[in-house]
Amino acid sequence: MLTAQKKYEFTPDYAVPPGDTLLEAMESLEMTQKELAVRTGLTEQTLTRIFKGEQPISYETANRLELVTRIPARFWNNLEAQYREQMAKLEERRRLESNIQWLKTIPTKELIERGHLEAERDKVALLRNTLAFFGVSSVKAWQEIWEKPAVAARRSLCFETRPGDTAAWIRQGELQAHEIECGPFDKKRFKEALQQIRSLTREQPEVFEPEMKRLCAEAGVAVALVREMKKVPWNGATRWLTPNKAMILLSLRGRGEDKFWFSFFHEAGHVLHDGKKDLLINDDSQDDPREVKANDFAAEWLIPEKHNPAIARFRARNEVVSMAEALGISPGIVAGRYQFLTGKWHFFKDLIRPLKWADR
Repeated sequence: MLTAQKKYEFTPDYAVPPGDTLLEAMESLEMTQKELAVRTGLTEQTLTRIFKGEQPISYETANRLELVTRIPARFWNNLEAQYREQMAKLEERRRLESNIQWLKTIPTKELIERGHLEAERDKVALLRNTLAFFGVSSVKAWQEIWEKPAVAARRSLCFETRPGDTAAWIRQGELQAHEIECGPFDKKRFKEALQQIRSLTREQPEVFEPEMKRLCAEAGVAVALVREMKKVPWNGATRWLTPNKAMILLSLRGRGEDKFWFSFFHEAGHVLHDGKKDLLINDDSQDDPREVKANDFAAEWLIPEKHNPAIARFRARNEVVSMAEALGISPGIVAGRYQFLTGKWHFFKDLIRPLKWADR
């Protein structure tokens, strides 16, 4: 079976100043530098600097050269623009080469497999594409966003161990969320959406996923679903993209519907109750009071605490189903609550529907 191989674009490691072409034109016209200076009204020193690429050909100079050489001004302008562009690329390359080691902190292989980056033989090209994925122009800018102490102090302590992996996961969510058109955030409308989404827990993923996204978007919240990454063991995260648009980022860590829905309502709690400048990650930590509060919010919203004693006493499958019917939620969520309360993780396991990623 024949396969097409990727063609790698040739990128020269040098830049040719337009002055070289001007010298060739001058020679073809059998004109000395002194004569060219007189005809163009430029000094010989100016021409020398142009020949060396030290002085750019201005629009005015290009017009004068057109009159003298009969070569259009746009030709000289294009040569100058191409030269300056190539010089900038060479300077950028020199700058990026000093940051190649940073790539080792980013899961580029996973990002390539997911189609966010192209496979590159050239490490500098890969570094440049990785920076573009994050929407920054330099490693320093990336560090300002993802490693700045003032930001780090307000987020999960676990984030500090692998900021590159976590940033890659969250960035995928941001890119997905940016594509979701949302109305301005409306707290009242979001609470109403949560009530409707609670009922959707009884539906299959192909029904609840688009509907929950629509309801949240109308209230100013973009729900992004991003596959788990190897070194990012988290269920969800919350971040405000703008003052009027929040992102809830979810994975399928644990696979069970009970964990998925608890994570969603946990993040919803952050949207409703916590600051807009914080990056909040659901890492099962109990050290941050905001995480505890979000857990309490999710637990109470799904199944009010008053039902816990009855749930903990369940002995039969039909009791779980009956409680779920009375509460208007999926039996899997009630089963998950039972497991949490009793520590009997294998009881009623068959009632918890597994969730999996659809092939896209």
